[in-house]
This record gives sequence, C-alpha cells and structure tokens, in this order.
Amino acid sequence: MSHVLVIYTDDEPGVLTRVAMLFRRRGFNIHSLTVGPTERVHVSRMTVVVDTDEATARRAVEHLRKLVNVLEVQQLGHGRNVVRDLALLRVSTRQGRSEVLQLVQVFRANVVDIADDSVVIECTGSLGKIEALVDSLRPFGILELGRTGAVAMARGERSEASNRLAAAAVEAPGSAGAMSV
Repeated sequence: MSHVLVIYTDDEPGVLTRVAMLFRRRGFNIHSLTVGPTERVHVSRMTVVVDTDEATARRAVEHLRKLVNVLEVQQLGHGRNVVRDLALLRVSTRQGRSEVLQLVQVFRANVVDIADDSVVIECTGSLGKIEALVDSLRPFGILELGRTGAVAMARGERSEASNRLAAAAVEAPGSAGAMSV
C-alpha cells in the first residue's frame, strides 16, 4: 500500500542524498519524490510516496527523525489529504487534433504548446486523473511524458508538524543553513 511521508529538512547540500540513502538501505522503492521550498526560509519540504506496509512506514518515519538535518516528519493517513501531481505530455495529433483537444477539455487539462504534428498538454490532479488522461491519450501516440511526482498536504487546519516548525522558527530565527538541498 502507498504511504505519503512529508519531511521538513534544512535546505542544505547533501540532505536529499542522506534521505534517499536511508530508503535505499532499508529496501524501499520510492514511487515518487518531490522537493521544494517552504514558507520558511532555509527549510525544504520533501514529499515521498513509498509502497510498503504500515509498520514498515512507521519505522521509516522513526529512522528519518534521527537524521541530523531532518526537522520534522509527518506520515499522512489515508483519509483527509490533498495529493496532486502535474504531468506534461507531448501527444501526436496526426490521427486527429480535434479528438485530442476534446479529451483535454474532458480532463480539464490545458494545451500549453501547439506544433504542426503535436500538442503539449499540462494536467494537474490526482494520480487517478493523470493515469486516466495518459491512458486515454495513448492511442494517439504519447511522444513524451514528464511528471512531477506527488505533492501532498493534510486537509483542514495547519498540520501539527507545520505548527512545530513555526514555533521552532520563533524560538531560533535564522538558525538554519542557507544552502540548497
């Protein structure tokens, strides 16, 4: 079963490598990994999707919390979460541009580039929506596909992990490094 882990880290060189190595050493297959800045300066947010059982996911969270540059780890449950992915697809239009454009509308995607024999489509949504769009466009010929990977956040109020990070920022402003992950 897929588990979504949100990891807040110092924004420093080598942190991503250390996190990835932890997963490799424990035999996890990372299904998706995204990294980006947060609302806090010098703090990065990683969203990692792994396929494993519940107990192993909990152990991974415990091991991640022991890493020096990891500030907070949150395991999102299977309930109230917002999980989104972005895909860019270059699709051949030789078999029918109008049919491809109709599918783009049905999936509420966007055409971001048009060439003589292809279009580039941008689609944001759930994993299921992206997979359904890819499957629907496959008969036309997908020439190129790029995906960002999952970005996730708990629904509702700000998460406890985010609250703890905000409190830590008030206690020790500017204590984190200034380099990139």
